[in-house]
Amino acid sequence: MKALLLRDLKLALRSGGGFGLGLAFFLIVAILVPFGVGPENDLLSKIAAGVLWLGALLACLLSLDRIFALDWEDGSLDLLATSPLPLEAVCAVKALTHWLTTGLPLTLAAPVLGLLLSLPENGYLWLVTSLALGTPALSMIGTFGAALTVGIKRGGLLLSLLVLPLYVPTLIFGAEVARRGTEGLAVNGPLALLAGVSLAVIAVLPFVSALVLRINLR
Repeated sequence: MKALLLRDLKLALRSGGGFGLGLAFFLIVAILVPFGVGPENDLLSKIAAGVLWLGALLACLLSLDRIFALDWEDGSLDLLATSPLPLEAVCAVKALTHWLTTGLPLTLAAPVLGLLLSLPENGYLWLVTSLALGTPALSMIGTFGAALTVGIKRGGLLLSLLVLPLYVPTLIFGAEVARRGTEGLAVNGPLALLAGVSLAVIAVLPFVSALVLRINLR
């Protein structure tokens, strides 16, 4: 598994699907929002948490089609499917690779971009906490979507349409944690729901993704 993880990390960075693309999109969102809604700090501070969460979610979408595409193109996906390593573990490693190259950098960059959107001081901790809990679910759901569309030419749009509805609960609970934390309200409810969604996704979707891959590889 370690060898597969290191290989996928190198491939993700070399193919342009690593943290650079997602971070660039995330930065563009943070820069353009004040131009669209106005420079008033009061308004920006109210919407900052939600905008940053939405930006992180959309940034995660950018590299989903690359999760299995390179392996499909060079035939290594067939080899992985017949290797001693369970296909469920392969899917889990693919999701981990996506998170390390996309979700983690976005989480670390969020406080810096929060400055551009006048995020209140007490909102930084909860923004980072919610993204750290929620982005692994985005990567795992994205891996499931990539497994569904593997081998489909120009399947990026279809992948987005399939994945976006599944992202909604994570977006709602994650943004609510950040919003409540920013306003000094109790976050226990949405935080528990966010953690529950992430745990359920990580526990179930590797098996579902592996099943879908086996069907597509027949």
